[in-house]
This record gives sequence, structure tokens and C-alpha cells, in this order.
Amino acid sequence: MNPLLRWAAALAAAALTTGCSLIGSSGEDTAARTVTLVAHDSFVADPALLADFEKRSGIHLEIRNSGDAGELTNKLALSKAAPLGDVAYGVDSTFASRALRADVFAPYRPAAADRGPQRYAQDQQNRLTAVDVADVCLNIDTAWFAAHRLPEPTTLRDLTDPRYRDLTSMPDPTTSSPGLAFLLGTIDAFGEPGWQDYWRALDANGVRLSSGWEEAYNQDFSGSTGQGPRPIVLSYASSPAAEVDENGAPRTKALLDTCYRQVEYAGVLTGAKDPQAAREVVDFLLSSEFQGQVADQMYVYPAVDGVPLPEGWAASAPLPPRPAELPADEVENNRDRWVEQWRTLVRG
Repeated sequence: MNPLLRWAAALAAAALTTGCSLIGSSGEDTAARTVTLVAHDSFVADPALLADFEKRSGIHLEIRNSGDAGELTNKLALSKAAPLGDVAYGVDSTFASRALRADVFAPYRPAAADRGPQRYAQDQQNRLTAVDVADVCLNIDTAWFAAHRLPEPTTLRDLTDPRYRDLTSMPDPTTSSPGLAFLLGTIDAFGEPGWQDYWRALDANGVRLSSGWEEAYNQDFSGSTGQGPRPIVLSYASSPAAEVDENGAPRTKALLDTCYRQVEYAGVLTGAKDPQAAREVVDFLLSSEFQGQVADQMYVYPAVDGVPLPEGWAASAPLPPRPAELPADEVENNRDRWVEQWRTLVRG
């Protein structure tokens, strides 16, 4: 998610891994405690910040990237008996209930949890702590609509209007976390079975489905650097902050009435080798230093209150005031059924 989007974040992940290895690679402190942070592929942080944390804490931080949010969650559940690491970051609100049901996280409530993350708590045992917010929204290329003298769409329903035929691209809900978030948003908006009627109309109006966000945004969307053919894409509320002209004015816009709230969490894994060190890493993820760079590094909004956003975000990438959101237990109880229904409906 980003104006250098998660796409750029993924490219930076390799550099991140190198940046996290300062203590171990120097050979100066082989006795340092080691914490393995299992994260989704889009996790990225300022290498200097990570190096400073390692130096101050004496904790050697190993980063292990493990796919997108859904893949990460599945891996954590399947490896519970032999955990992949000590801390996990990147399980999002569409998959959090699955991770909690698998009981892969140990209870831990950081002191900073009371300064914002508590709003997104998933259970009373405090097994997951919100680190960032990344609402999924439709984005449009405003210049394209001006050039074609076509009114900008504003709602989910607009996408089924014949005026917007063959203009929309989005990732497949069965293979993409933002795609799944959009599906949940339509279920919240139209209920059952209304969401299925909506998707029939959306499919008939030429929506293009790709396997992942990168293809939809970087290849299909006319407002991205890829300059694809379609001016409507499913991305994030923060994406327009990356698409600004030489004067700092945004060239794209998120449609704030189409957003679904997506929160990303971290937690100490059950079976962590050094639980205290793992807790210190979770504390670090909520620190003002780490929270202060998540917008620049990952194009997400910090979960902790009072952390300033980059200049220009207030105008180009405001956080949606009323995003759609389904209760976690409702998602957990119905997600597989909804996905299968969608697959039958759209894929046949």
C-alpha cells in the first residue's frame, strides 16, 4: 500500500534483512539475544532505525518474510508446533480471527496499547496489538475522467453503471488480501444475498480481476507510473500520497465512501525462544520512532495516536472517516463460504 506502494516496500525488503543483521554480522556480540520477526512480504523499515534498536536493546533482529497477510496467517497456523519465529507482524483484520482461533499468539499488552491500538483489539487476552491501519479503497485517475468529460464515480454502485464499463481493475478476492477486503466491504454494503447481485452486475460491467495488487495497480491503473488503460483501481486510502505531481498536487484520489478498514497486527508467538526479548520487539513496533516512519516506509497510517503524518497526507491521503468493517467473528464464521460463493459466481 503506498505511493511507492507495497510494491516498493517489497523491493526494499531484501535491503531490510541486511539492515537487521548488524549485531550478528559484525561478530562483535555473538551472545546477543536473537528475535526472529516473521512478517508479510511488504514489511519494510528504515535500516538505520533497526540498527539503532539492535544497538540499544542488544537484540539481534532477524526478519523472515512469509508471503502476504493470508499466506502469513496460514503459515503461522500450520507451524504452531514448531513456530517460524518469535514475533509476527502483518496478520490483518481479515485474517486475525483465524490466527486467534489457531492460538498461535501469546497474551501480551504493551504499555503503548492504550494510546490508540486498543481501538482495534481483537480479543480480551491481548494476543494481537494493532501496529498500523491501511484502509482498502477504490482509487481513480482524476485527470483521465477530466479528459474524457465523464463524471467521477463516488460509490460502489457506480461501478455497475454502464458509463464505467471496462474501466475498473482489482485483485482477486481469493488470492489477495485487499481483494478479500473489498469483497467484505460489498457484503457489508449490500448484505446477503444482495452482495451476489452486486458482483453479477460488476462482472457484467467488465471489471478486470488480477491475481494480486501489484498487477492491478502497476499494470492496469492509468494513474500509476505503469500508465495502464483503466482509470479505476482497488488500492489503499494512502495511495494518492505517492501519486503527486511536481507541485505536490495529487493526481489520483481515493473514493472514501468505498473503503473497508484493514488493520495490521503484531504479537508474540506461542513458543517464542526468548519471550521477554520478543515483547521488547513488539514494544519497539509501537514506539514513536517506529510509528513515525510507517507512513513513509509502508504507506500505512500509524495505529498510535499523535504520530504526525508526512506533509501533504491531510490533503492527498486522509484516513476515511467511516470505513466499512465487519465483526471479526462474523468474518471468521463466514469467510470460507463467502469466498467459495464468490468463486462459483464469478469464476463459474
